[in-house]
Amino acid sequence: MEGDTFSGLGNSTQIDSKVAQTFQKSFVQVQNILDQNRVLINEINQNHESKVPDNLSRNVGLIRELNNNIRRVVDLYADLSTSFTKSMEVSSEGDSSGAVKSDGKASHKRLRPV
Repeated sequence: MEGDTFSGLGNSTQIDSKVAQTFQKSFVQVQNILDQNRVLINEINQNHESKVPDNLSRNVGLIRELNNNIRRVVDLYADLSTSFTKSMEVSSEGDSSGAVKSDGKASHKRLRPV
């Protein structure tokens, strides 16, 4: 995977394989949680439609679990965002072409309009 290109990026920035693996792992975790949420939502809906008191009581716990899962997804995306930002900073620091860096220091690279 070394040297893989993250094709969604405008400048085809190369991402180191460790970062790519971290992204892949996080996206798999998010997908698993979202799949679990789909099951929870279906069960919550069935319990609600049944109007059986025990089922309605069970929904309280299911909704808590759903909320916790949503929190986990938000945390995973926040971690992904941080990892991506850090990888871009490292990438731009290693860029010898002289682009303007996030620390505000100018360099020699000519900027082209997008």
